[in-house]
Amino acid sequence: MSIRIGILGYGNLGRGVECAIKHNPDMELVAVFTRRDPATVKILTDSASVYHVDEAEKMKDKIDVMILCGGSATDLPVQTPKYAQWFNVVDSFDTHARVPEHFANVDKAASESNHVGIISVGWDPGMFSLNRMYANAILTNGKDYTFWGKGVSQGHSDAIRRIDGVKDGKQYTIPVEAALEAVRNGENPELTTRQKHTRECFVVAEEGADLARIENEIKTMPNYFDEYDTTVHFISEEELKRDHSGIPHGGFVIRTGKTGWNDENSHVIEYSLKLDSNPEFTSSVIVAYARAAYRMSQEGQKGCKTVFDVAPAYLSALDGAELRKHLL
Repeated sequence: MSIRIGILGYGNLGRGVECAIKHNPDMELVAVFTRRDPATVKILTDSASVYHVDEAEKMKDKIDVMILCGGSATDLPVQTPKYAQWFNVVDSFDTHARVPEHFANVDKAASESNHVGIISVGWDPGMFSLNRMYANAILTNGKDYTFWGKGVSQGHSDAIRRIDGVKDGKQYTIPVEAALEAVRNGENPELTTRQKHTRECFVVAEEGADLARIENEIKTMPNYFDEYDTTVHFISEEELKRDHSGIPHGGFVIRTGKTGWNDENSHVIEYSLKLDSNPEFTSSVIVAYARAAYRMSQEGQKGCKTVFDVAPAYLSALDGAELRKHLL
């Protein structure tokens, strides 16, 4: 039997989830839910239907896992606890500072409804989180470094677009090259948030909008821009489409550490990603964790989980014997 998937929100991430489901034969897309007029939303899967979000609760017996594709700034803090009442859910909540609060809210809703909710799934948080945890467990005497980019951050771009007077926008996260090289060289530098990355924003403003106010709101936005050197460029809609239509990203998780009785040996663990499409890669991670949510629910588990709580075997369509034979 296929795992029946619903997608809530059909933007870049939702479209990526639909594509990822196509490459997972044990899954089927049942429905896409949108806040728009369903008649205006054209999807690629002939066997699935598009519904308004208000119809979601009526489908609770027809969907095994609902994948939530809203933004972290305002959508997911409301949506994930809400839909965990009726479905097993997976989201990509990426506001690191608010993860404990989000976890508590989802855990309450999912526990009360006997569902599994897996939050903060993607590559950071997500795959990068796992690599930080593994590296910490292995090199207990060491230091962590995470660098993002150069690439487009979907969450930060979404946060820009929600500012009053902004028509569209993209935000690039850029590692400071000197800091990255110092880490790779084993220098173990003490780096502030500002010393590790810069942020560059390309903004299309509404006609007549107060550009100074918009720039100030971006640069002072808590959890997103206030701790970084941020540059804001105001450009035309044509320039944005011409020069910034892609959504590449990537980054590095590095841990340096010492072993030996007198710390005589040095080690570097580095995990890197180079992504043509941030949302499509994120979607592929989310779909793997949707499989895990379904399996954990089938076992009677409930409540909120993160990538730390999910055994790797739950992610794969292969069974244990195949995994041991081919991947161990």
